[in-house]
Amino acid sequence: MRARSRTKKPSLWGMVRTAALVLTLVCALTLLSQTALANTYVITDGNQVKTHITFASDPAAVLDEAGVALGEDDTYTTALEDGVYEITVRRSQTVAVNHGGTLLHTESVDETVGQLLTRLGIVLDGDTRLSHNPDQQVQSGMTVTVDRIVRVTETYTAVIPHEVTYYEDPSLPAGVEAVLVQGRDGQMLCTASVVYESGLETSRTVLSQTVAQQPVNGVVAVGTGAEQDPAAQCGLIIGDGIIITEDGQVLTYTDTMDVLATAYTHTDEGCDFTTATGTTVRVGTVAVDPRLIPYGTRMFIVTKDGAYIYGIATAEDCGSAIKNYRIDLYFPTDAECWEFGRRDATIYFLG
Repeated sequence: MRARSRTKKPSLWGMVRTAALVLTLVCALTLLSQTALANTYVITDGNQVKTHITFASDPAAVLDEAGVALGEDDTYTTALEDGVYEITVRRSQTVAVNHGGTLLHTESVDETVGQLLTRLGIVLDGDTRLSHNPDQQVQSGMTVTVDRIVRVTETYTAVIPHEVTYYEDPSLPAGVEAVLVQGRDGQMLCTASVVYESGLETSRTVLSQTVAQQPVNGVVAVGTGAEQDPAAQCGLIIGDGIIITEDGQVLTYTDTMDVLATAYTHTDEGCDFTTATGTTVRVGTVAVDPRLIPYGTRMFIVTKDGAYIYGIATAEDCGSAIKNYRIDLYFPTDAECWEFGRRDATIYFLG
Protein backbone atom coordinates (compact mmCIF):
# COMPACT_ATOMS: atom_id res chain seq x y z
CA MET A 1 0.00 0.00 0.00
CA ARG A 2 1.50 3.31 -1.14
CA ALA A 3 1.67 6.05 1.43
CA ARG A 4 -0.19 9.32 0.70
CA SER A 5 1.91 12.56 0.63
CA ARG A 6 0.73 15.55 2.62
CA THR A 7 1.39 19.33 1.70
CA LYS A 8 2.25 21.50 4.67
CA LYS A 9 0.06 24.60 4.84
CA PRO A 10 1.81 27.91 5.66
CA SER A 11 1.17 29.17 9.12
CA LEU A 12 -0.31 32.59 9.91
CA TRP A 13 2.95 33.79 11.50
CA GLY A 14 4.89 32.94 8.41
CA MET A 15 2.51 34.88 6.27
CA VAL A 16 2.92 37.93 8.52
CA ARG A 17 6.70 37.68 8.34
CA THR A 18 6.59 37.44 4.60
CA ALA A 19 4.33 40.49 4.32
CA ALA A 20 6.60 42.51 6.60
CA LEU A 21 9.63 41.55 4.55
CA VAL A 22 7.92 42.59 1.34
CA LEU A 23 6.82 45.91 2.92
CA THR A 24 10.34 46.63 4.16
CA LEU A 25 11.69 45.92 0.74
CA VAL A 26 9.17 48.23 -0.86
CA CYS A 27 9.97 51.05 1.64
CA ALA A 28 13.66 50.65 1.06
CA LEU A 29 13.18 50.77 -2.67
CA THR A 30 10.97 53.85 -2.27
CA LEU A 31 13.54 55.59 0.00
CA LEU A 32 16.33 54.79 -2.39
CA SER A 33 14.24 56.19 -5.20
CA GLN A 34 13.48 59.38 -3.26
CA THR A 35 17.12 59.79 -2.17
CA ALA A 36 18.21 59.50 -5.72
CA LEU A 37 15.87 62.38 -6.55
CA ALA A 38 17.12 64.69 -3.63
CA ASN A 39 19.75 67.44 -4.15
CA THR A 40 22.94 67.85 -2.17
CA TYR A 41 24.00 71.41 -1.32
CA VAL A 42 27.32 72.54 0.09
CA ILE A 43 26.77 75.90 1.81
CA THR A 44 29.79 78.15 2.45
CA ASP A 45 29.17 81.02 4.88
CA GLY A 46 32.47 82.71 5.64
CA ASN A 47 34.56 80.19 7.57
CA GLN A 48 31.60 77.84 8.07
CA VAL A 49 30.83 75.06 5.58
CA LYS A 50 27.82 72.75 5.92
CA THR A 51 26.19 70.07 3.72
CA HIS A 52 22.41 69.97 3.31
CA ILE A 53 20.33 67.37 1.39
CA THR A 54 16.88 68.46 0.34
CA PHE A 55 14.26 68.11 -2.34
CA ALA A 56 14.05 71.93 -2.48
CA SER A 57 15.52 73.58 -5.54
CA ASP A 58 15.20 77.25 -4.56
CA PRO A 59 18.52 78.37 -2.98
CA ALA A 60 16.68 80.74 -0.65
CA ALA A 61 14.53 77.85 0.60
CA VAL A 62 17.62 75.66 0.96
CA LEU A 63 19.34 78.30 3.08
CA ASP A 64 16.24 78.69 5.19
CA GLU A 65 16.01 74.90 5.73
CA ALA A 66 19.70 74.82 6.65
CA GLY A 67 19.21 77.60 9.22
CA VAL A 68 21.38 80.14 7.37
CA ALA A 69 19.77 83.53 7.91
CA LEU A 70 20.46 86.36 5.48
CA GLY A 71 20.61 90.03 6.40
CA GLU A 72 18.92 92.74 4.38
CA ASP A 73 22.05 93.48 2.35
CA ASP A 74 23.44 89.91 2.25
CA THR A 75 23.53 88.02 -1.07
CA TYR A 76 24.61 84.58 -2.32
CA THR A 77 25.88 82.87 -5.44
CA THR A 78 25.18 79.32 -6.69
CA ALA A 79 27.21 76.86 -8.75
CA LEU A 80 26.97 73.18 -9.79
CA GLU A 81 30.18 71.19 -9.38
CA ASP A 82 30.30 67.39 -10.01
CA GLY A 83 26.60 67.02 -9.33
CA VAL A 84 26.80 68.99 -6.07
CA TYR A 85 25.19 72.36 -5.75
CA GLU A 86 27.34 74.99 -4.07
CA ILE A 87 25.85 78.05 -2.37
CA THR A 88 28.26 80.77 -1.30
CA VAL A 89 26.85 83.36 1.08
CA ARG A 90 28.19 86.88 0.56
CA ARG A 91 27.79 88.80 3.80
CA SER A 92 27.43 92.60 3.73
CA GLN A 93 30.36 94.39 5.42
CA THR A 94 29.84 97.63 7.35
CA VAL A 95 32.74 99.93 6.50
CA ALA A 96 33.61 103.59 7.13
CA VAL A 97 35.33 105.82 4.59
CA ASN A 98 37.09 108.97 5.79
CA HIS A 99 37.38 111.13 2.71
CA GLY A 100 39.14 114.42 3.35
CA GLY A 101 37.82 114.61 6.89
CA THR A 102 34.26 113.64 5.94
CA LEU A 103 33.22 110.29 7.44
CA LEU A 104 30.88 108.08 5.38
CA HIS A 105 29.39 104.78 6.57
CA THR A 106 28.36 102.26 3.89
CA GLU A 107 27.73 98.58 3.21
CA SER A 108 30.07 96.52 1.06
CA VAL A 109 29.59 93.03 -0.35
CA ASP A 110 32.60 91.07 -1.58
CA GLU A 111 34.56 94.15 -2.69
CA THR A 112 38.15 95.24 -2.56
CA VAL A 113 39.05 98.63 -1.15
CA GLY A 114 39.65 99.93 -4.66
CA GLN A 115 36.27 98.64 -5.90
CA LEU A 116 34.54 100.20 -2.91
CA LEU A 117 36.06 103.62 -3.58
CA THR A 118 35.25 103.38 -7.30
CA ARG A 119 31.62 102.58 -6.46
CA LEU A 120 31.52 105.64 -4.18
CA GLY A 121 32.96 107.84 -6.93
CA ILE A 122 36.22 108.53 -5.09
CA VAL A 123 39.06 108.88 -7.59
CA LEU A 124 42.54 107.78 -6.57
CA ASP A 125 45.38 109.72 -8.17
CA GLY A 126 48.88 110.95 -7.48
CA ASP A 127 47.57 113.52 -4.99
CA THR A 128 45.87 110.87 -2.84
CA ARG A 129 47.18 108.87 0.10
CA LEU A 130 45.26 105.68 0.96
CA SER A 131 45.33 103.91 4.32
CA HIS A 132 44.83 100.40 2.79
CA ASN A 133 46.04 98.59 -0.30
CA PRO A 134 43.42 99.00 -3.08
CA ASP A 135 43.50 95.20 -3.66
CA GLN A 136 42.76 94.40 -0.01
CA GLN A 137 39.40 92.78 0.65
CA VAL A 138 36.97 94.93 2.60
CA GLN A 139 36.29 93.65 6.10
CA SER A 140 33.51 94.58 8.47
CA GLY A 141 34.46 97.41 10.83
CA MET A 142 37.23 98.66 8.56
CA THR A 143 37.86 102.41 8.26
CA VAL A 144 39.38 103.41 4.94
CA THR A 145 41.05 106.83 5.02
CA VAL A 146 41.56 108.79 1.82
CA ASP A 147 43.89 111.76 2.41
CA ARG A 148 43.85 114.44 -0.23
CA ILE A 149 47.31 115.96 -0.67
CA VAL A 150 47.23 119.66 -1.57
CA ARG A 151 50.42 121.51 -2.46
CA VAL A 152 50.30 125.32 -2.40
CA THR A 153 52.74 128.21 -2.43
CA GLU A 154 52.14 130.63 0.44
CA THR A 155 53.53 134.08 1.16
CA TYR A 156 53.54 135.16 4.78
CA THR A 157 55.31 137.46 7.26
CA ALA A 158 57.60 136.07 9.93
CA VAL A 159 58.94 137.91 12.98
CA ILE A 160 62.60 138.85 13.27
CA PRO A 161 63.22 139.10 17.04
CA HIS A 162 65.05 142.19 18.25
CA GLU A 163 67.94 142.18 20.68
CA VAL A 164 68.43 144.32 23.79
CA THR A 165 71.75 145.92 24.74
CA TYR A 166 72.38 146.87 28.35
CA TYR A 167 75.07 149.34 29.40
CA GLU A 168 76.11 150.73 32.75
CA ASP A 169 75.26 154.35 33.51
CA PRO A 170 76.90 155.87 36.62
CA SER A 171 74.56 158.89 36.43
CA LEU A 172 71.66 156.64 37.43
CA PRO A 173 71.28 155.27 40.93
CA ALA A 174 72.18 151.62 41.38
CA GLY A 175 69.27 149.29 40.63
CA VAL A 176 67.53 151.77 38.32
CA GLU A 177 67.03 150.81 34.66
CA ALA A 178 66.01 153.21 31.94
CA VAL A 179 64.92 152.25 28.42
CA LEU A 180 66.79 154.54 26.04
CA VAL A 181 65.65 152.87 22.83
CA GLN A 182 62.47 150.84 22.73
CA GLY A 183 63.19 147.60 20.88
CA ARG A 184 60.96 146.54 18.02
CA ASP A 185 60.80 143.25 16.14
CA GLY A 186 61.44 143.23 12.43
CA GLN A 187 59.50 141.48 9.69
CA MET A 188 60.59 138.89 7.16
CA LEU A 189 58.56 138.30 3.99
CA CYS A 190 58.67 134.56 3.27
CA THR A 191 57.51 132.34 0.42
CA ALA A 192 57.09 128.63 1.14
CA SER A 193 55.82 125.45 -0.47
CA VAL A 194 53.28 123.93 1.91
CA VAL A 195 51.74 120.44 1.83
CA TYR A 196 48.33 119.81 3.39
CA GLU A 197 46.79 116.38 3.96
CA SER A 198 43.07 116.38 4.77
CA GLY A 199 43.35 120.08 5.58
CA LEU A 200 46.27 119.67 8.01
CA GLU A 201 49.74 120.99 7.27
CA THR A 202 52.28 118.16 7.04
CA SER A 203 55.34 119.95 5.64
CA ARG A 204 56.62 123.44 4.84
CA THR A 205 59.66 124.25 2.69
CA VAL A 206 60.82 127.88 2.65
CA LEU A 207 61.61 129.00 -0.89
CA SER A 208 62.67 132.61 -0.27
CA GLN A 209 63.07 135.18 2.51
CA THR A 210 63.20 138.97 2.18
CA VAL A 211 63.63 141.42 5.06
CA ALA A 212 60.63 143.76 4.93
CA GLN A 213 61.50 145.67 8.10
CA GLN A 214 64.74 145.58 10.04
CA PRO A 215 64.44 144.98 13.78
CA VAL A 216 65.27 147.83 16.14
CA ASN A 217 67.48 146.67 18.95
CA GLY A 218 66.58 147.99 22.37
CA VAL A 219 69.00 149.94 24.55
CA VAL A 220 68.66 149.94 28.33
CA ALA A 221 70.77 151.92 30.76
CA VAL A 222 71.50 150.20 34.06
CA GLY A 223 72.33 152.52 36.93
CA THR A 224 75.64 151.96 38.69
CA GLY A 225 75.76 155.23 40.67
CA ALA A 226 75.21 155.73 44.37
CA GLU A 227 72.07 154.13 45.67
CA GLN A 228 69.17 156.50 45.75
CA ASP A 229 68.06 157.91 49.07
CA PRO A 230 64.83 156.04 49.93
CA ALA A 231 63.22 159.35 50.83
CA ALA A 232 63.89 160.64 47.31
CA GLN A 233 62.91 157.52 45.40
CA CYS A 234 59.46 158.89 44.69
CA GLY A 235 60.90 162.08 43.18
CA LEU A 236 62.23 163.03 39.76
CA ILE A 237 65.49 161.48 38.52
CA ILE A 238 67.39 163.23 35.73
CA GLY A 239 70.40 161.48 34.29
CA ASP A 240 72.52 161.78 31.17
CA GLY A 241 69.83 161.92 28.47
CA ILE A 242 67.32 160.20 30.75
CA ILE A 243 64.44 161.44 32.88
CA ILE A 244 62.58 159.12 35.25
CA THR A 245 59.36 160.72 36.45
CA GLU A 246 57.76 160.34 39.84
CA ASP A 247 55.40 157.66 38.50
CA GLY A 248 58.28 155.65 36.98
CA GLN A 249 57.88 156.81 33.39
CA VAL A 250 61.21 156.85 31.53
CA LEU A 251 61.80 159.70 29.08
CA THR A 252 64.81 160.47 26.90
CA TYR A 253 65.98 163.96 25.96
CA THR A 254 68.37 165.22 23.33
CA ASP A 255 69.20 168.74 24.54
CA THR A 256 68.47 171.36 27.23
CA MET A 257 67.81 175.10 27.41
CA ASP A 258 67.71 177.50 30.35
CA VAL A 259 64.79 179.94 30.19
CA LEU A 260 62.70 182.34 32.21
CA ALA A 261 59.27 180.80 32.82
CA THR A 262 56.11 182.77 33.59
CA ALA A 263 52.47 181.71 33.87
CA TYR A 264 49.23 182.56 32.03
CA THR A 265 45.63 181.42 31.90
CA HIS A 266 42.76 181.71 29.40
CA THR A 267 41.20 184.69 31.20
CA ASP A 268 44.28 186.89 30.73
CA GLU A 269 43.90 189.84 28.38
CA GLY A 270 44.17 188.71 24.75
CA CYS A 271 43.86 185.03 25.72
CA ASP A 272 41.09 182.47 25.32
CA PHE A 273 40.74 178.70 25.12
CA THR A 274 42.30 178.44 21.65
CA THR A 275 46.06 178.57 21.06
CA ALA A 276 47.91 180.13 18.16
CA THR A 277 48.17 176.70 16.56
CA GLY A 278 44.43 175.99 16.92
CA THR A 279 44.63 173.59 19.84
CA THR A 280 42.71 173.95 23.10
CA VAL A 281 44.69 175.24 26.07
CA ARG A 282 45.38 172.77 28.85
CA VAL A 283 48.03 172.00 31.43
CA GLY A 284 51.07 171.27 29.27
CA THR A 285 50.42 174.05 26.75
CA VAL A 286 53.40 176.39 26.50
CA ALA A 287 53.72 179.78 24.74
CA VAL A 288 57.13 180.14 23.09
CA ASP A 289 59.03 182.27 20.62
CA PRO A 290 58.57 180.01 17.56
CA ARG A 291 61.74 181.45 16.02
CA LEU A 292 63.69 179.78 18.83
CA ILE A 293 61.45 176.85 19.73
CA PRO A 294 59.33 175.52 16.82
CA TYR A 295 55.66 174.77 17.34
CA GLY A 296 55.03 171.15 18.19
CA THR A 297 58.27 170.72 20.14
CA ARG A 298 57.83 168.31 23.07
CA MET A 299 59.54 169.32 26.29
CA PHE A 300 59.92 168.42 29.93
CA ILE A 301 60.11 171.55 32.11
CA VAL A 302 61.53 171.81 35.63
CA THR A 303 62.49 174.93 37.62
CA LYS A 304 66.21 175.37 38.10
CA ASP A 305 65.95 174.83 41.84
CA GLY A 306 63.91 171.64 41.33
CA ALA A 307 61.11 173.02 43.50
CA TYR A 308 58.50 172.88 40.73
CA ILE A 309 58.04 170.21 38.07
CA TYR A 310 55.76 171.38 35.27
CA GLY A 311 56.37 168.12 33.43
CA ILE A 312 55.69 167.18 29.83
CA ALA A 313 54.65 170.11 27.65
CA THR A 314 54.22 171.09 24.00
CA ALA A 315 55.02 174.36 22.24
CA GLU A 316 51.58 175.39 20.89
CA ASP A 317 51.08 179.09 21.68
CA CYS A 318 52.83 182.44 21.52
CA GLY A 319 52.53 185.96 22.91
CA SER A 320 53.76 189.48 22.23
CA ALA A 321 55.88 189.44 25.37
CA ILE A 322 57.24 185.94 24.80
CA LYS A 323 60.54 186.53 23.08
CA ASN A 324 63.83 184.67 22.95
CA TYR A 325 64.52 182.68 26.12
CA ARG A 326 61.20 183.33 27.82
CA ILE A 327 58.30 180.86 27.91
CA ASP A 328 54.76 181.07 29.32
CA LEU A 329 53.26 178.04 31.06
CA TYR A 330 49.48 177.56 31.01
CA PHE A 331 47.60 177.10 34.31
CA PRO A 332 43.83 176.70 34.64
CA THR A 333 43.36 179.41 37.33
CA ASP A 334 44.67 182.84 38.27
CA ALA A 335 45.62 181.52 41.71
CA GLU A 336 47.94 178.90 40.21
CA CYS A 337 49.49 181.53 37.95
CA TRP A 338 50.20 183.85 40.91
CA GLU A 339 51.62 180.91 42.89
CA PHE A 340 54.05 180.04 40.12
CA GLY A 341 55.07 183.62 39.37
CA ARG A 342 58.38 184.00 37.54
CA ARG A 343 61.01 181.30 37.88
CA ASP A 344 64.20 180.23 36.17
CA ALA A 345 63.60 176.88 34.51
CA THR A 346 65.28 174.26 32.40
CA ILE A 347 63.72 172.81 29.25
CA TYR A 348 64.63 169.19 28.40
CA PHE A 349 63.84 168.60 24.73
CA LEU A 350 62.33 165.13 24.51
CA GLY A 351 63.51 162.66 21.91
